Amino acid sequence: MSGHQHEPGTDCADYLERIVYFLDNELDEADCTAVQAHLDECGPCLERFDLQRTVKAVVARSCSEAAPTDLRQRVMVQIREVQVRITEA
Repeated sequence: MSGHQHEPGTDCADYLERIVYFLDNELDEADCTAVQAHLDECGPCLERFDLQRTVKAVVARSCSEAAPTDLRQRVMVQIREVQVRITEA
């Protein structure tokens, strides 16, 4: 055992905030090393990381698909109708 006693608190909260940046490769090398070391020791944070990574992958895959033209046109018409109602209010 690594001796890491998981107690949810400031440390984990700090790492959980950095997970998003870690996933997007927006951390410097020292922060990446620190986050990876924490994930290696902290099961609950690793679970959150895996969930975030899965959600990010699903969203990325979904965003690469284009909506059918008729659906996009209907959505645009509804957006314009809402904009008109807002400006008339």
